[in-house]
Amino acid sequence: MSSGEDSDSDNTPELRGYLSKWTNYIHGWQPRYVVLKDGTLSYYKSESDSDYGCRGAIGLHKATITSHEFDENRFDIAVNNCVWYLRAETPEDKIHWIEVLQSYKTESSTPENVSLRRHGSTLSIESNNLSTESTNSLKRTQRNLREKINEIETFKDILYGQIENLQKYFDACATMENNDKIIPQNGIKPVDFKGESITFKATTSGVMITLQHCLDIITQKEELWKQKLDKEIEKRKRVEELCKKFKDELEKIKNSSYPGPDLEEGPHSTILEDEFFDALETGLDKIEEDRQLRVKLKFQTQQSHTSTSSSLPGDNTELLEELNKESKPVDHPLWPEINRICEEQLHYAREGVGESTNGWQLFADEGEMKMYKREEEVNGMVVDPLKACHMVKGVTAKEMCHFFFFPEYRHDWETTLEECTVIERVSTDTLIFLQTHKRVWPASQRDALFWSHMTKITDKKDEGAYDTWIVCNNSTEHPNYPANTGKCIRLFLTVILVCNTYVNKDKNKSGPITRDDLTCKITYCSVVNPGGWAPATVLRAVYKREYPKFLKRYTQYVIEQCKDNPIMF
Repeated sequence: MSSGEDSDSDNTPELRGYLSKWTNYIHGWQPRYVVLKDGTLSYYKSESDSDYGCRGAIGLHKATITSHEFDENRFDIAVNNCVWYLRAETPEDKIHWIEVLQSYKTESSTPENVSLRRHGSTLSIESNNLSTESTNSLKRTQRNLREKINEIETFKDILYGQIENLQKYFDACATMENNDKIIPQNGIKPVDFKGESITFKATTSGVMITLQHCLDIITQKEELWKQKLDKEIEKRKRVEELCKKFKDELEKIKNSSYPGPDLEEGPHSTILEDEFFDALETGLDKIEEDRQLRVKLKFQTQQSHTSTSSSLPGDNTELLEELNKESKPVDHPLWPEINRICEEQLHYAREGVGESTNGWQLFADEGEMKMYKREEEVNGMVVDPLKACHMVKGVTAKEMCHFFFFPEYRHDWETTLEECTVIERVSTDTLIFLQTHKRVWPASQRDALFWSHMTKITDKKDEGAYDTWIVCNNSTEHPNYPANTGKCIRLFLTVILVCNTYVNKDKNKSGPITRDDLTCKITYCSVVNPGGWAPATVLRAVYKREYPKFLKRYTQYVIEQCKDNPIMF
């Protein structure tokens, strides 16, 4: 990822580099070459394609840029109904992208928005639908105001006449030679000053009263409009609240209508079951491809660094010595449960299978490997018990259990594993694991907390077996790691791997036992509760597809690890 400045612009930052972009529910996250220039974000399939036109572009001025709640490398860019889901390589890269992109985001008000705000409530739809009572009241107010205005016009004419008569009288008084007697001059008729005064006073009083009436009417009208305005404001608030509610509901519908990386499993999921299965299948295939690539790279590394040591991988010498000894009870609260579960599961694994025996149904038959299942549900969730039987040449029971038990090998054969942590060592042969599995969209991410116990069985009930080893896993609880408190749904499991070693050495053949003389019989039983909702048909289809692949992958892994090493009994 690189950043720079455009010399022709006002130090406008540019940014370009590879990000992972969510494409669709089939292909999931794909690398894309993303370029920021002049406030526009464009993306290309690769850097070499950037000269031939972009695959998509959005402007950032009205974009909403949000950092994801759980995924520390992910951020989303939304413009109306267009949403880009992006992931950076590291949290630092994500922060850098967001900071630069935010510099283009401006909160501007368009002229259209301003004009809409200036119109106020008088132009709302509601204001054009006045009630009959309000309309009649307004008409009465307008009529009374017009009457009072006409009265004022009449009083104005009368006042003009009276003022003119009084002015004439005052002019005549100014030219009188005898103050005691009024003498008409120039044909001016004598004026009744007292009468004119009384009339003038009555007229001005009428004007004042009429003006007061006008003020009262205007005040009443103002109060009416104020009440109307308050009602309109209240109506507008209710409309805005309804609009916000409908907008939120529309957003939920939109999110469920346009599948994105956050659209997950659930009883109200809009994804069809066949699409759900296609998405899971594609995700699991991608995980398997990644595993094969890791195995290839690891093999090449081992070839370039040939070791002279013939011991098994991992520093487990002390633990192996302890495991060769008889397991002794330890002072731990889980120990009674461990003993009880192991005995129950061992008895369960030794039982026969078939449709006439406890309803077992054969669903995979590939030579030496056969798999049986029963359909069971708990609270609407599929928890189909599984039992698999397999015969493997060239390895022992202890070797099979060794790689299944010790945590340093889990990432090599358990493809969906994202993180594996040993949170407690109960004893040398018993560990408590916290495993986080990779999320396979559209299913939610899962984790599992369980104890794992490896031991040698000495009851000799397996006829003809040279030795018998088991590994039993069972879900448990831990106060420091409560279930369903983060982004993961806790799944619950009970698993047992029972392995018997058979030595088929020719009596006429002398010398030590070789791997050609060994056969390991495997019985694998599991009951897994996914802990969250998923379509039953999809889960059963995935189990039917993945369990045979898992068992073949694991047994082949053990064969490859042991073929050049001493035999472990």
